[in-house]
Amino acid sequence: MPQGSTTSWSYILIRLLFKFVLKIFYGTIVVENAELIPKTGQPCIVCANHPNCLTDALLLVTSMPSKTRNMLRLTAKSTQFGHRTFTSWLVESAGTVPIKRRKDFNGNQVDNSQAMDKLMEALELGDAVCLFPEGASRYHPTIAPLKTGVARILSDVLSRNRDDPNFSVSILTCSVTYMHRQHFRSDVLVTFNPPMTFTPKDNPELLAPVQYEEIKAVTARMQQQISSRTIDSPSWEIVRSAKMATRIYAPLGTLMSLGDYVRVTRTFVEAFKASDDSQKSERSAEDQSVDFTREDAEFSQLRRDLKDYQDQLVYWGIKDDRITHPLSRRTVIMRMVIRLAWSICLSIISFPGLVLWTPVFATTYIAVRNFKKTGPIWNTWDEIAQRKLVYGLFSGLSVWAACILLTLPTAAITCFLVPALMWMTLRWMEDAVSAFRAFMALARLLGVGKKTLNKIRTTRRDLHARLMNLAVGTLGLPDDPERFFVESGGKQKGRVRSKWDSGAKYFSVRRRRKRDWNETLRLYDQVDYPEEGL
Repeated sequence: MPQGSTTSWSYILIRLLFKFVLKIFYGTIVVENAELIPKTGQPCIVCANHPNCLTDALLLVTSMPSKTRNMLRLTAKSTQFGHRTFTSWLVESAGTVPIKRRKDFNGNQVDNSQAMDKLMEALELGDAVCLFPEGASRYHPTIAPLKTGVARILSDVLSRNRDDPNFSVSILTCSVTYMHRQHFRSDVLVTFNPPMTFTPKDNPELLAPVQYEEIKAVTARMQQQISSRTIDSPSWEIVRSAKMATRIYAPLGTLMSLGDYVRVTRTFVEAFKASDDSQKSERSAEDQSVDFTREDAEFSQLRRDLKDYQDQLVYWGIKDDRITHPLSRRTVIMRMVIRLAWSICLSIISFPGLVLWTPVFATTYIAVRNFKKTGPIWNTWDEIAQRKLVYGLFSGLSVWAACILLTLPTAAITCFLVPALMWMTLRWMEDAVSAFRAFMALARLLGVGKKTLNKIRTTRRDLHARLMNLAVGTLGLPDDPERFFVESGGKQKGRVRSKWDSGAKYFSVRRRRKRDWNETLRLYDQVDYPEEGL
């Protein structure tokens, strides 16, 4: 039985580095179904959707428990190799295999035979290799049609080992969902799906010469698995409306697990997709039942009304929970005073650490701003998180080294004190920004007249009634989401399940308590997306 390759010390260091930078950049990384990962020695092809360039690979490496898989052999576009850059060193040190893409060679034919041989040799040793079957990272709300390369490698490696009928290879699909992939302190969900296992004995249809239809069938199964556990939408507008629907249907914030939040949002996305597709189709009326037509029209109208409601909230700068739970003017003013005082207090104690963070924030801001100028959103925004991670790491290490040099007599203390101060400052700053964001939301609430608030509140009540009717009656969602989702989902990173837990996490040094899964380290709530077609 294969034993798998020995983990090199450089890979171990790289994995630790990956964990460090990802935990700084993303607030919460939730990994689901890690127990489904085949163990070291069992050949495995790990495949995931590819929304976030190099960050996706880093995320998969750190999400696989080292006790289960000692290493994950990565692949990356060949243009990442051979440069005197940190990114190039990073991918090469992790044992990454270069893949040539036709788009990087002016559309000419490319030869990846050596790369494929290396991947198959790794599988025969019992390793896990990582491939992104979309072929390229992309800043889109939908998953691109998967290419057949993974199924072809599967067929080739099974054919090479046809004399061993029990030789097995697993395809482990993974669904990655970023709440806001490029924003500092956002959240990420990584869901591993049940592995598909193939052997020469059980799958003779995949042995050479193989029919192309068999290759397509395996690829279609992969596509279905990956898209079934993440938010896969044809437009940002549908994602926006679906998140608004989730917020109204289950306004639980982080009492709801991140996994449940993504699955409920996906349910609404799928319903909105179906209604959108049916309106665009030219099917005749007799091809569909009366009930389907009525429900379809209701979902389509609901989506438009949710968009209008969200637009109203954005226009006035208020949040849905302030509409759900109205406050008296006196209470609003009292809370404003508390939030502002708390924000000022935290900002003051954060000032020494902010001096250290300023070069990091300035460097990443300039790097990202210049990078955005190089191309359109769809071709550059998938690399923003990577740029922030790389430039943030470099500038952060530079600050740390400069502090040690400036305090050489006490360098033994400084080398630990500076990272600790920067981490605590980040925690205090998260709470300071959150408090100021709440202060501004309350201030804007005062600016909305009673008549307007009552009108918005009436709109929300109508939306809630229609949404519950469709969610429970048509989509099969629980009729008591407040109770169901608090009790389900288990204990996940970042979620709270009681008032005591909420208070404990608020003062936690490791992780702050978020109010909802869309929260990022910004002075405004992140509810909008790029315009369609950019």
